[in-house]
Amino acid sequence: MRTLYLSDLDGTLLRSDLTLSEYTCSVISKAVSMGVPFAFATARSRTTALKVTAGLEVPLPIIAYNGVFIVDTKSGDILSKQTFTPDEAREIYGCMVSFGLSPIVYRLVNGREKFSYYPGRVSRQTMDFIESRGKDPRKDPLSHGDDILSGEPFYFNCIGEEPALRGAYERLKDRFGVLYYDDIYSGERWLELMPAGATKASAAVKLRDMLGCGRIAAFGDSVNDIALFETADEKYAVANADERLKRLADEVIASNDGDGVAKKLEQMISRQVRL
Repeated sequence: MRTLYLSDLDGTLLRSDLTLSEYTCSVISKAVSMGVPFAFATARSRTTALKVTAGLEVPLPIIAYNGVFIVDTKSGDILSKQTFTPDEAREIYGCMVSFGLSPIVYRLVNGREKFSYYPGRVSRQTMDFIESRGKDPRKDPLSHGDDILSGEPFYFNCIGEEPALRGAYERLKDRFGVLYYDDIYSGERWLELMPAGATKASAAVKLRDMLGCGRIAAFGDSVNDIALFETADEKYAVANADERLKRLADEVIASNDGDGVAKKLEQMISRQVRL
């Protein structure tokens, strides 16, 4: 029975400086060459996942946007997606505006991914994040009067301070997929919303079945990996992981800066070869 190996990126496979060590690249490349099913399950888009893993070729589809999409790594084709209905998108946006928030709205427009925002309205923290994306082709600043909810909205992101984010979180948490946490890089509070049922766990099961695998082994560090850990047959938290995730793990492995995923993966593959 084949096992699908899924690794989160930020805080898990990637080091704190957003790079991959030569050792990690070597182990994963070797595993892929041996036919081991290894893939990423990340909050990132395919665009930024490929950017931070440049030089490492992992051909299997990417679980992106915390499970909203499963995307073909090479072509960028979306193999599975969950989006908001127009009424849901209006409800979320209206709620955020009522608390004085102006979110980034990720959406599909004529089949192309965009992240849309009103430059004069978003918070300083949100604008810092947008600027960190450089020349990202998805970037879509809008003018007053442009409809930020047209197309197929699938993800909302807002970065800022209490109490506005807390208010929106409390109002929306029972209706949609919601992540409310402190970012591991900036320390800023983030609020992210996705369609109900869109999780890394649900996407992992879909990808497992697509690939004809029978089991899932997961590596993670954060609260957005909790559902995945609850679903996986084997789960490994890096030493720098959130304590809630560590409690769900079968084993706490070395940290992201200590090549924890690669070391464990190498051990697991060696065991399979001996068997």
